[in-house]
Formats: sequence, C-alpha cells, structure tokens
Amino acid sequence: MPNTTPSPSGPRGDGIRRTDIGRRITTRREALGLSRQELAERSGTATNYIDYLEDRESAPGIGVMLRIADALETTVPELTGGTVDRPQGRGSALRDASLRELGEDECRALLSQGGVGRVALISSDGPAVVPVNYLLADDEIVYRTAPDTVPASAAEAAEVAFEVDHIDDTFSQGWSVLVVGEARRITDPDTIRELEPKARGLAWAGGERPLWLAISPRRITGRRIVNSLGTPLAGQAGTPPPEGDGPGGDTP
Repeated sequence: MPNTTPSPSGPRGDGIRRTDIGRRITTRREALGLSRQELAERSGTATNYIDYLEDRESAPGIGVMLRIADALETTVPELTGGTVDRPQGRGSALRDASLRELGEDECRALLSQGGVGRVALISSDGPAVVPVNYLLADDEIVYRTAPDTVPASAAEAAEVAFEVDHIDDTFSQGWSVLVVGEARRITDPDTIRELEPKARGLAWAGGERPLWLAISPRRITGRRIVNSLGTPLAGQAGTPPPEGDGPGGDTP
C-alpha cells in the first residue's frame, strides 16, 4: 500500500503541479460526494497518496489506477482522459435494462444542477440544436450568449425546446430531461445584476456574452435508464450536488 509521496517536480502558480489525472480523480470523487479519506479506504491506499495523486504531478501504476477507478465507479480510460473524443453511449446495453419516466420534481432537481444543455430552435438557416452553459433561476432556464448567434435566435422564437442529459458509459445508465416553453430576452437591469454572480465565470467558448435569455417551462418531461448495476450516482439521482462553481454562457 503506498504511504509516502515523492517530491513534486517543481511549483507552478500556487506551488502545486496538478495533472489531468489528478483533476479527473478530484472531479469524480466530488461528484460521488466522497472525501479523500473515504476514497483511500475504498481503494486500499493511504490518504496521503490520494493527496499526492490529486495535487502533484504523478504517474501511478496500472494496479493502483484500477483500484481507484473501481472505488470511483468508473474506468481507467475515463480517469486518464482516454475517452475525451469518443462519443458517449458506446457501451453495451444490459438485458435487464428498463426505461423509467421521471416525475416533474425529479426533472426539476436534475435541471437545478446547471451545466450544459441544448437549445432546439428554428434559426434563419432552419432547425438547429445548440449546446449552451445554463443555470436554473426562478424556475426558468437561463443562459447568456452573443447577439447574432444561433442561441440568440431563441429570443425571436415563440417556442423552443431545451434538453439536458447524463450518460454513464461504465454502467450503461443515463437520464434526459426535456423542457418546452417560450424564450424571451432578459432586459431588466436588476435581474441581470442578480444573475451575473450566479453565473460565476465566462462561457467555455470565451468571449463577450452580453445577451441574457430565459426559457419559461410549459412542459417538463424526463426519462431514466435503469438496470441491475446499481442506483444512480450522487448528484444524478434527483438531488442537487453541493454548490460549486457554475458555468455562465454558451459553449462552442
């Protein structure tokens, strides 16, 4: 069992060199609601070794990576970034899988987590589906974008659809929520001032996003794939995860 940490190769910024593996371990662990100590206990490693993996440059062996991946209910390729460019949903379906309709309260709880969703609308070039960073504010789907972009076309539409989902390739599970409603521009300065701190940052795509839009739900429906591999993970079961930095605009 590893119980010592090698010296880091050198500081950067905050004095710590983090790796992609470390960031992915941290993100997955926090999504499951686990502390570093709990992850260490699950994986049969020492807590200070988990500290090292998450905070320092490291090249852990396949043995420890397999144990950590198992403890985090995922796979080594997911933790090492090997699936970044691979489409989701390529895993095999299980024979005992079934589709369950979600109640409106479950749908709203999943929506409340924020993140990336897709706006479906009619643009000047025809039907379009565009990913956006969004948040839920006062029971409305809210996102910001730049004028003269496809997501901005929603402001001129009488009705749009908004979809958000999650796919777990490891367990062949997933869920999706669909919102149908009217879109509108947000022009009230006080409302925009209230939304700005909630956005907590720029869109992944960068650039200025001065136009705020809201989708007021008229219909909310959702579905979840369930099977014998287990119950949905923390943050995916209809209860929001602990508060964290939220996205703030449309994606590429």
